[in-house]
Amino acid sequence: MSIEDKTRLPILGLMADGNTPEGLYESLREAFESEVGAASAAGLESLRNRWLGRRSGLLAAANENWLKAAPRELKPVVGRLQNALRRHSDAALKAAVKAAAAPARRTSEVDPTLPGPARPFGAVHPVRRALEDVLRIFRPLGYNVVEGPEIETFFYNFEALNFPPDHPAVDEMDTLFLKDGMLLRTHTSPCQVRVMESSQPPLRCVVHGKVYRNDTPDATHSPMFHQLEMFAVDETITFADLKGTLEHFVRNFFGPGTRARFRPSYFPFTEPSAEVDITCPFCSGSGCRICKHTGFIEVLGCGMIDPEVLRHSGLDPERYRGFAAGFGLDRFAMLKYGIDDILLMYQGDTRFLAQFR
Repeated sequence: MSIEDKTRLPILGLMADGNTPEGLYESLREAFESEVGAASAAGLESLRNRWLGRRSGLLAAANENWLKAAPRELKPVVGRLQNALRRHSDAALKAAVKAAAAPARRTSEVDPTLPGPARPFGAVHPVRRALEDVLRIFRPLGYNVVEGPEIETFFYNFEALNFPPDHPAVDEMDTLFLKDGMLLRTHTSPCQVRVMESSQPPLRCVVHGKVYRNDTPDATHSPMFHQLEMFAVDETITFADLKGTLEHFVRNFFGPGTRARFRPSYFPFTEPSAEVDITCPFCSGSGCRICKHTGFIEVLGCGMIDPEVLRHSGLDPERYRGFAAGFGLDRFAMLKYGIDDILLMYQGDTRFLAQFR
């Protein structure tokens, strides 16, 4: 008896010949799987209509002649088998359609001698590159690399560094204050005091890390940026040592033709203080729009450590002297690599970072 004939007859008549409901539905499942396995991609739609069509499908006929005509005591069993077969048929047909739509891959089309897909290489961030260049210059001079906490106390960030109470940097317009008198450090100089408190001279240190200011982001400002400073403390240090160290540094960082120019300035934690200009790296000192046609660009501040700072750190200013210099590491990276917007370094754009491979 064909599958079509079976689904047209009432279930009681089929069971009179010794069939069980389970056996009848198993025969339908086997017939469906056989037809699905033999069907071509083009024949799957007609197979769907033959088996799952709402009006003329074989499962619709079995529902009409088996489930509806079954006695009350058989309806739960027949209904469960009918639902299970419909779910199985629907899933099997979807899988067959998906497999038919997938492009066929033949072993003969694969060339195992070809290289695999290329994986993109990462790049060293320009700020990290600049930091490594700085450390390569200072380490041979005997400088140790140290870091300090980014969340600081008011004492270490301001008082120990000789900031007067009415200094603009102490105001909330410039500093990001936290709870309980803590704040996000505005410079790396607090680490100076921490090192001098815990170690005895002679000291030669490079400090680097993130610092925070209450600034509005633009091409030259960011509320978070990287700062680096170096300082040295000993009994016989002079301003000439500072000048020679910084001239050696800028020549090695920006190029042997770079000249340094020192101008008097003021910082609460150094006395005397100076700002350092270097030969404009964009025009080599001939004058351009970036250096405002002066031939020089200001890059860092420096000076001899103020005696009050030494005293706050537990050192005798009558015996010890020191110098310090600090600069924005992001700005040095911008000058060295020709970057015109500081925000580019914090946006994670892989196209920008790929330039520094």
